[in-house]
Amino acid sequence: MIDITLENFQTELIDGSMTTPVLLDIWAEWCGPCKQLGPVLEKLEVEYAGRFTLAKLDADKVPQISQQLSQMFGVRSIPFCVMFKDGQPVDGFVGAIPADQIRAFLDKHVPGEDELEAAEHEEAAQDALAEGDTEGALERLQHAVAADPANDDARFDYVKLLMQQGRVDDAKVAFAPVIAKAPAVRRFDALQRWMDAADFAAPVAGAAPTIADAEARIAANKRDFDARYDRARLLMQAQQWTEAMDELLDILMRDKGWNDELARKTYIAILEIIEPPKPKVADGQIPPDDPTVASYRRRLSSVVLS
Repeated sequence: MIDITLENFQTELIDGSMTTPVLLDIWAEWCGPCKQLGPVLEKLEVEYAGRFTLAKLDADKVPQISQQLSQMFGVRSIPFCVMFKDGQPVDGFVGAIPADQIRAFLDKHVPGEDELEAAEHEEAAQDALAEGDTEGALERLQHAVAADPANDDARFDYVKLLMQQGRVDDAKVAFAPVIAKAPAVRRFDALQRWMDAADFAAPVAGAAPTIADAEARIAANKRDFDARYDRARLLMQAQQWTEAMDELLDILMRDKGWNDELARKTYIAILEIIEPPKPKVADGQIPPDDPTVASYRRRLSSVVLS
């Protein structure tokens, strides 16, 4: 529990809510219902085990903040509780309401235990990758997806890592629960296009398409866009990402709208796949863009807008 003052309002309430939701209890010493509500909120903070932070603000000692929030929500009485998330007041309630009603309010805004567990596994997976422990990262991401199947970030990272390891069948199994999202969610669309490239490159009846075959077709006809696209897909499967994008750019420079903009859509998919996680930076700083991703985004823009 934190006592909010003018001095710590920014750091404890605004900045603090960027990482963990903060429930601000506006109270006063003379307020009977406030004294009833306070212990209930303190018990709930313990019960929720770090899923939210309880902050208290004495309306008589810090009227500047309490009055501003009361005007914002059109509230004239206390106790008055305001939920802060991502630096903003997002919801509130008035009065010493029962604990069950407060739980229902909290559950609308506070991450569930499964979400927190998944987030912990995902963070541990990124640490494992940074240390070169791919198997450890895969295990952590698998746990993250199992703990919170709705965590699209964890699922994207898990499927992507499986594909990077050449475990296409395992990737398809992990991707199956969200395959319907692929047309609407850019990152999932990117994974689907990568899997399609893997299927294209797979041998059929003992024979598989080769880059050399595609290059021979291109040499015979520079505008054979099917051959160029085949070469790009084979390069995708080989994880030769910049070479694949260069081939797709060749298509775009000659025909931007070819095959319902298939070259542009595949190019964007590759950018989604190769973009690394943003590095951790100090609060208030903007993480730098990956130079390869930034360079190829500029190239795409210059071609599409020309």
